[in-house]
Amino acid sequence: MTLNSPNMTDETALRQAIINTGLETNRRGLNQGTSGNISARFGDGILITPSGIPYEALQTDDLVYVAADGQWAPGRKPSSEWHFHRAILQARPELGAVVHVHSVHASVVAIQGRDIPALHYMIAAAGGNSIRCAPYATFGTETLSRLAVAALQDRTACLLANHGMIATGTDLERALWLTEEVELLARQYVLSLQIGGPQLLDDAEMDRVLEKFRHYGPQRDRK
Repeated sequence: MTLNSPNMTDETALRQAIINTGLETNRRGLNQGTSGNISARFGDGILITPSGIPYEALQTDDLVYVAADGQWAPGRKPSSEWHFHRAILQARPELGAVVHVHSVHASVVAIQGRDIPALHYMIAAAGGNSIRCAPYATFGTETLSRLAVAALQDRTACLLANHGMIATGTDLERALWLTEEVELLARQYVLSLQIGGPQLLDDAEMDRVLEKFRHYGPQRDRK
């Protein structure tokens, strides 16, 4: 496997789209500083944001191509969380992008080690009747990677205990959209707990909503 990214005509555009997605997470208050990381499927591997560089300072050449076997070319190091980005996209061929942030309310719920239950029908946006919280593991480890993949089974988003959240999508646009939705749901959950806790939707209702959500979310124009 070559350690250089595949020669595809849209590589520069994809690199810029990853940077733009990162800038949007900051603009929308979902992330800050050098925390968080973003990847997209590319060839047999992934393109991912590098370690330790804020999105505002990124150039397209700074993004790192991590091959399917977990190697990359000398130079920039990929984000320390490249393990779970690669593992998620390898385990889920229908997905094309992963966004990881430390947004405030999602992180608060994750600090408690809680799932987000079916307090609102928009929970279905993440693919099930809850948004799971993966057990704690040290950042950047294979253990965290395995736990994240498990928490994402039949889901497109999860929390990471004492850490943050992961949102995925068929592309960067959808992954960013879901990131914002999960943060809003986490905020609603935190606020509802302050006034007695949420009234939850039952499984039968969530099944109905999930069926309606099969094609919900950002849609590209089709001709």
